[in-house]
Amino acid sequence: MSCEINDPVFGVININDKFIYSIIQHLYFQRLMRIKQLGLAYFIYPTLKHSRMDHSLGAMYLMSKAIYSLRFKGHIITQEEEQAALACILMHDLGHTPFSHTLEKVLIKNISHEEISLLLMLKINKMIGEGSLNLAIELLKNEYKKKFLCQLISCQIDIDRLDNLRRDSFFCGFADLNIDPECIIKTLDVRNGSLVVDIKGVSLIKDFFMLRKFMFLKVYFNKAVIVIEKMLIRLFDRARILVQQGVNLFVSPSLYYFFYEKIDKETLMNNLQIVEHFINLCDDDILSAIEVWSRHSDKIISLLSNHLLHRKLFQIEIKSTPFDIMYVYEKQKQIANMYHISLQEASYLVCNDEAIINVYDNESNDGINILYENETIQNISKLPDDVLNIKNFSEKIKKYYLYYIT
Repeated sequence: MSCEINDPVFGVININDKFIYSIIQHLYFQRLMRIKQLGLAYFIYPTLKHSRMDHSLGAMYLMSKAIYSLRFKGHIITQEEEQAALACILMHDLGHTPFSHTLEKVLIKNISHEEISLLLMLKINKMIGEGSLNLAIELLKNEYKKKFLCQLISCQIDIDRLDNLRRDSFFCGFADLNIDPECIIKTLDVRNGSLVVDIKGVSLIKDFFMLRKFMFLKVYFNKAVIVIEKMLIRLFDRARILVQQGVNLFVSPSLYYFFYEKIDKETLMNNLQIVEHFINLCDDDILSAIEVWSRHSDKIISLLSNHLLHRKLFQIEIKSTPFDIMYVYEKQKQIANMYHISLQEASYLVCNDEAIINVYDNESNDGINILYENETIQNISKLPDDVLNIKNFSEKIKKYYLYYIT
């Protein structure tokens, strides 16, 4: 069987593999259609409404291009390995919570979406039987013998990041700043079992870093995006407390489960039935709850819900050093007086946090290696500054934020 998907970024994506098609049709994968790729960023950039499914399909397309390119260069990739790589990149984001990273550490404590994705893949593997996802699971766990295939799934210039950057910037409207992932893929090669980048592709890698830094500053860590995400997190913190206190609060059955039950990594690992509640959660559960909460008698719930619905963002202050504790406390007292609420209630309307922007991790074990024409290999950090000054992209940018209602 075969089918075609018309993707606005890459054009027609052909699905010619029955097994891959069955994964796309699976309930767990179809759920990704109802989860925004960039959470609440569309409140700031209205066209940023693409889904995790869109991204996963695009990543699968790029993976097929990478496999074709590496085979063309003489590297052996079996049909079984190709199928596993395509399946793995399709399912690598199955574990995302509603609105992606925004609620990742809110609904379930101390567990990443990657770990939940692995649990879901294990569950699907049992459903379809015959261990058909065993190799894909090895790739996701970075345990397969061919390291370069694992690197295509996860490294500092992997297929996931290539689609993310191309797709996110496309839907932001930054077409003039965009990159061509397929050109970058053509510069990839394999030496000693690991991915390398041909020296001729350094300018493309520089463009990749420059766009990634731009997207970090303008979109991913845009101050308005951060504010609206913190508002949603504070709203959920308040809702969970009220539900646990027995207050009547409208929530979907699955959302209620995550509010009421104390779920962390250990309980999730030991009770896969929780997964059934998880896969029933999507953005719509959150949006419908917020709309109803906007009319709730609890002042904090209604305030936060109405501010989100009407896009009335918290005020934000940004510094390069931490905020003084007394300054934050005085701001909390001021808001408590303004809204005639207690200091404890005011804590939901004031919060301070920090963020670290790191475009390229120069200290990581999965650094980018450059292949020279004489077959020598050097880390990208060894390139002359006039070719690529890696310090421009590897220096960490740390900012401190204070948000509060006005």
